Amino acid sequence: MLNTSIGQKVLHKIVNGFNKVLSFGNDGISFVFGDLAGKNLFFVNVLMMIVFVTALLGILTYSRILPLAIKYIGGAVSKITGLPKVESFVAVNSMVFGDTSAILSVKSFIPSLSGNRLFVVVTSSLVAVSCSILGAYMQMIPAEFVLVALPINVFSGLILSTIVCPVRKDEDEEIDIKGMIPEKSLFEAIGNWTLLGGKTALIVGAMLITYVGLIAAVNWIFTSIFGISFTGVLGYVFAPVAWIMGIPSNEIVKAGSVMGTKVAANEFVAMLDFMKMIPHLSAKTVGIVSAFLVSFANFSSIGIILGTVQAINGEKASELAKVGLKVLLVATMGSVLTGTIVGLFL
Repeated sequence: MLNTSIGQKVLHKIVNGFNKVLSFGNDGISFVFGDLAGKNLFFVNVLMMIVFVTALLGILTYSRILPLAIKYIGGAVSKITGLPKVESFVAVNSMVFGDTSAILSVKSFIPSLSGNRLFVVVTSSLVAVSCSILGAYMQMIPAEFVLVALPINVFSGLILSTIVCPVRKDEDEEIDIKGMIPEKSLFEAIGNWTLLGGKTALIVGAMLITYVGLIAAVNWIFTSIFGISFTGVLGYVFAPVAWIMGIPSNEIVKAGSVMGTKVAANEFVAMLDFMKMIPHLSAKTVGIVSAFLVSFANFSSIGIILGTVQAINGEKASELAKVGLKVLLVATMGSVLTGTIVGLFL
């Protein structure tokens, strides 16, 4: 899709389709916020799009289009990888609904999963992102790399997590999608998912206030004491990784700082910094770093995942807590693999 004329045409058609859908959301944003919608305010133009896209996901879920697609795509992934359906289903589901929703969708299986299987389920879910925030991503980094990273993330997460914690397909469970559709009517689905989108937008906004402020404070402390900012230090720490991924040597420190910020804070904080750098970076670096950023692999997500598993089964949550840093490391390696693969075709 990146390196052939046919692939590029298909990708551009998909991007144009997404942009058309987002334009409908912009109509709603403009109606509510008026002139503020044209002033490039992050909360209005980026976060409010989450509300509209989440409502669309609700419609597609209620109509059974998404649940059936996830079930059968997950089944196809299971045949390709040789992994049980639960692991493959969660990896594909995470690509649409995000990590916590994907894990909750298989909550009946969590208590019976082995340590290795639980590791694969959680790690692969962290490498993915939720479609509900794709619209926000696509307004911050190049849309084509957001879309290309989505399917690659599914395999990156499964490949690396099963290398670290091998899983055998001895016994296969059947996935029931009825639990994914609790609403009794279309309007209930639209209402519930719209409220979920609003809640998500507020949570993301609140997290950004905290993390951007904390990063600014830590940068000031590091600069005052060491003469170099915290993000500058992260740049040097992640520079070797950036070089291995194929980023030109003269840009590895800048790219490394964005990658490190993403792991230490979250992808939105990193994207805010990356947006300012994009005009001054090569196309290869922009593509690799963009693909790397499209995932939930960061420290805050580990806490959210542990809380989700705790709500399902306390024993499994304790088991998972012991390997939390290992999960984050492997999930981050999954993002590195995705970025590296994208870089091969740029």
